[in-house]
Amino acid sequence: MKTDSLTSTLVGVLALSTVVSVVFLFMYAGNSRQLRDMQMQMMFINTRRAAITALVNETVEYSKTHPAIDPVLVSVGLKPAAGNLKNGAR
Repeated sequence: MKTDSLTSTLVGVLALSTVVSVVFLFMYAGNSRQLRDMQMQMMFINTRRAAITALVNETVEYSKTHPAIDPVLVSVGLKPAAGNLKNGAR
């Protein structure tokens, strides 16, 4: 009798452990898929950031030889306005 209750208890613990393991497996699979998706998004973001930075740098260099683009650069904040001096002199 004692052995039957011990066996039943152990089988119950094994079944519970199996169910918990399956739940953790599905959680892990979902989280790893989400991590992979986020890593792809970060890769796209970093690629876009590098491209935009290169474009901004190229535009600022272009403005050194073609000052007609300066109003556009001032309007988007890439270049200070001609009247604004940083040292506070007027």
